[in-house]
Amino acid sequence: MIPTPEQAWELLREYNKGDFHRKHGRIVGDVLRWYANELGYGDEADFWQAVGILHDLDFEQWPEQHCTKEQELLRERGIDERLIHAVASHGYALTVDIAPEHEMEKVLYAADELTGLIGAVALMRPSKSVSDMEVKSVRKKYKDRKFAAGCSRKVIERGAAMLSWELNTLIEKTILAMRASDAVD
Repeated sequence: MIPTPEQAWELLREYNKGDFHRKHGRIVGDVLRWYANELGYGDEADFWQAVGILHDLDFEQWPEQHCTKEQELLRERGIDERLIHAVASHGYALTVDIAPEHEMEKVLYAADELTGLIGAVALMRPSKSVSDMEVKSVRKKYKDRKFAAGCSRKVIERGAAMLSWELNTLIEKTILAMRASDAVD
């Protein structure tokens, strides 16, 4: 079974009670939907969005089992193995050895951490928004390893390399994707 974005949202809400993880799931889901359309996978936009919504399903309750516990939870519900592989692969070389294979999985791997960094940069701006953000603003904060220290630059760079994109391209596209999200304040 492949959940719709609405079903994915309900499942995320079942396992995540805090606003932070719920909002992050919505943002990453919206970002993946945007990328699906941008990269020519528009017919799979719902699937990409569901993957983005569910990618951290287990993180709030089982952070020490991240990307492992969610596989178990999703299999118990009869969720399609493609989706399970996709959500688990964003923990590649961190918590699991499931490598991102499909372009969507590589986008998730690269953009997940980057959405957090871009969101943190937005909070520092007078507008508190991504609507007027430029790549150079993100790159300036990106260099400061103490800023948004929980957002792994190594993962972002590895993801950009998986996609064969320059870092600036990844940042620019992800800013545009975040602008399209209703979940971004």
